[in-house]
Amino acid sequence: MDVGLILKIAGVGILVSVSSSILNKSGRDEQAMLVTLAGIIVVMLMLVGEIGALFETVQSVFGF
Repeated sequence: MDVGLILKIAGVGILVSVSSSILNKSGRDEQAMLVTLAGIIVVMLMLVGEIGALFETVQSVFGF
C-alpha cells in the first residue's frame, strides 16, 4: 500500500470537514450534507482500484 494514497484520503477528509463546517455555520445544512456525501464517494472511488488489486492477490495466492 502506498503512503500517497493515505495522504490523498487524509487531504480529502480535511477539505470535506472544513467545507462542511463552514457550510453548517452559515446555515446551509443541506449543502454540507451533500459535500460530505461527495467526499465519501470520492474516497470510495479512490479505494476501488486498491480493493481490486487485493482480490487479484488473494486469487493468485489461493489459486482460484
